[in-house]
Amino acid sequence: VQLQASGGGLVQAGGSLRLSCVVSGRTSSNLHMGWFRQAPGKGREFVAAIAWGGIPTGYTDSVKDRFTISRDNEKNTAYLQMNNVEPTDTAVYYCAADGESIGKIFRNMPEYWGQGTQVTVSS
Repeated sequence: VQLQASGGGLVQAGGSLRLSCVVSGRTSSNLHMGWFRQAPGKGREFVAAIAWGGIPTGYTDSVKDRFTISRDNEKNTAYLQMNNVEPTDTAVYYCAADGESIGKIFRNMPEYWGQGTQVTVSS
């Protein structure tokens, strides 16, 4: 399984950005998907997750009501819509997937990892 993340870039505080994660090597319809991020000098942290069927979803508290995770299984793609971004959202964002349990994503233990995409929020 390969995960290809894209959509990162430079955005002003209060702006929006949408990240995409394309799955190849396996259909995404039986994979739980998630997003993580790693800020400079910090560890990798969970951001959001979505089950293979689209429900349930889960978010870390700092992004609730601002970020939305979604998926299009026909396109083998998961998304992270980031609204009202803040400078503290600056990080490398990674997509991840697990074929067994969404709980493994919540516990930072997904089976598959993609490469990162840089998101920089200017104040």
